[in-house]
Amino acid sequence: MAAPARRLQPTVEWMLVVLTVVSGLIDAVTFVGLNQVFVANMTGNVALLGFAMAGTPSLSGGATLASLLAFLGGALLGGRIHGVLGQRRRSWLATALGLQSVLVTAATVLSVLVRPHHHQDYSLVVLLALAMGLQGATARQLAVPDLTTTVVTQTLTGLAADLAPAGGDAGRWRRRVLAVTALLTGALVGALLVLKIGLTAALVAALALLGVAAAALWGGADQPST
Repeated sequence: MAAPARRLQPTVEWMLVVLTVVSGLIDAVTFVGLNQVFVANMTGNVALLGFAMAGTPSLSGGATLASLLAFLGGALLGGRIHGVLGQRRRSWLATALGLQSVLVTAATVLSVLVRPHHHQDYSLVVLLALAMGLQGATARQLAVPDLTTTVVTQTLTGLAADLAPAGGDAGRWRRRVLAVTALLTGALVGALLVLKIGLTAALVAALALLGVAAAALWGGADQPST
């Protein structure tokens, strides 16, 4: 069962904000630096797959489909980890973040050893989509409103709707703004790093932030998530 938001410590919410920045960085790697494919934003990926199937130039249906399937695999893995360790929140999150870091590290090493040959692009997409699927499943189990770490469509909808005169929970405004700003910042910084330095630089930045997210876990006790 997902943890109610009221049971979560502030450090965990900030961890999710940091992971949202990571999503923007890694989507910049695969969209700007590789095949114009998302590995975190699966809503966009489904649309891109449709565009590619229609024959849109420069879009790779194969890469997009590989990303979708790998993301599902990562989400499945994340669900299994929660099933085994979910009652010990810090152990569960540390394991999930550790595996995600291993996947991003593997992609970083591959980007150094194999680039610029094109055949490694699918490998990077698969590794990073696995990492993002794992992250998405972890955030889903935490169930913090408006902090899914990978998409902000509903967050933006709620941000606008709750500002209307008849709107409701205006107290979530700060978290929603943080989520949108985090994703935008990650995408902007990631794209700049890819364009100015190379995709490896963006992956290294993502790894550094994963380390920050992992460090945040040490601020709380290892307690049940239910």
